[in-house]
Amino acid sequence: MWRRSVVSRFSSRISVSSSSSSLPNPRLIPWSRELCAVNSFSQPPISSESTAKLGISGNRSDANKVFASSTVAATATTGDISSRVASMAGLGHHYARCYWELSKARLSMLVVATSGTGYILGTGNAAIDFAGLCYTCAGTMMIAASANSLNQIFEISNDAKMKRTMLRPLPSGRIGVPHAVAWATIAGASGACLLASKTNMLAAGLASANLVLYAFVYTPLKQLHPINTWVGAVVGAIPPLLGWAAASGEISLNSMILPAALYFWQIPHFMALAHLCRNDYAAGGYKMLSLFDPSGKRIAAVALRNCFYMVPLGFISYDWGLTSSWFCLESTLLTLAIAATAFSFYRDRTMQKARKMFHASLLFLPVFMSGLLLHRVSNDNQQQLVEDNEAGLSNSASNEVKTQRRKKPVAQPPVAYASAAPFPFLPAPSYYSP
Repeated sequence: MWRRSVVSRFSSRISVSSSSSSLPNPRLIPWSRELCAVNSFSQPPISSESTAKLGISGNRSDANKVFASSTVAATATTGDISSRVASMAGLGHHYARCYWELSKARLSMLVVATSGTGYILGTGNAAIDFAGLCYTCAGTMMIAASANSLNQIFEISNDAKMKRTMLRPLPSGRIGVPHAVAWATIAGASGACLLASKTNMLAAGLASANLVLYAFVYTPLKQLHPINTWVGAVVGAIPPLLGWAAASGEISLNSMILPAALYFWQIPHFMALAHLCRNDYAAGGYKMLSLFDPSGKRIAAVALRNCFYMVPLGFISYDWGLTSSWFCLESTLLTLAIAATAFSFYRDRTMQKARKMFHASLLFLPVFMSGLLLHRVSNDNQQQLVEDNEAGLSNSASNEVKTQRRKKPVAQPPVAYASAAPFPFLPAPSYYSP
């Protein structure tokens, strides 16, 4: 009895140790649990008669080993592929986010909206070439993305000192400078080539000039002189002119109405922003007008003055035949509303008043452009009116010629003296030849 109990204990220890040594280490192999589950799967015993009937040959343990090894290999391959796909997706999301922030996508979309409005106004007809509109918007978006990326490349050290820009891709180190330069170059070249091939060379030239003006003139001026605000206003006024040129292939007086509105609109918009971000601009080393005007009275006067400059634009657009008479009323009310916020800021120069003027400027631009599109007059009607006027003038001229031919010439003296401005005391000879 004693011998049998000792032998049974010893044999049980050997079986436990052998089974534990045969199992894989769960710390080294992450799929050890699945492998253990496969190896420990219990099956009912199969008799020799059943195996003979089924025609199964070979050992059952060998079949289990082959099945387990194939399952482990498939699990490892699936896990490797899924990890690679996840890493590629994360990398793509990272660079897409960096490109989005480098391009200042929201600001670029606003530029695209002004360019598209200029294109629609430049067509002058009810039928709009939507393919040309899409090409114009896409090219403008690429040019704007390139310009904004170059702006951030040149201002890495300045952006790192400002709270609202220190988390951008370049100051935070999320993307390298060579990568950003390559992105800006490819985007700018692609946008210019797209505009040149799908619209015309005038639009491509305006886009390229605007890119150079923004990246290589406006950007350095921000650290040199407060005149950079007015140069930036010129940059913002070019995109609607670009759209008009892409649609019509030329620049006329009517094409200057929306650029003029954008130019005057940007001054109160930038003045409000400069007053709100005064400390950030000082930390970044930018020479804005608000830094030289501690009381804020000067920037408030500049903003108010440029608001009043926008009042005649509605009457000019109607007088030049671009819009109907309803736009005069809408434009006047809209400009007086933003002028009221500017006057409120002029009287009480606080952050709250500046923020109200800033929000009013954000609302002004889309409403103004919508009014232009809603009340625009097609060139077909204008051309018909011009043809009617020309026909009326030609008929009146022909009638005058006929009446003059019917009249007989009256004899006059060879020389007659009459006073003529601006020298009424001198004789003005008039000769008559019969």
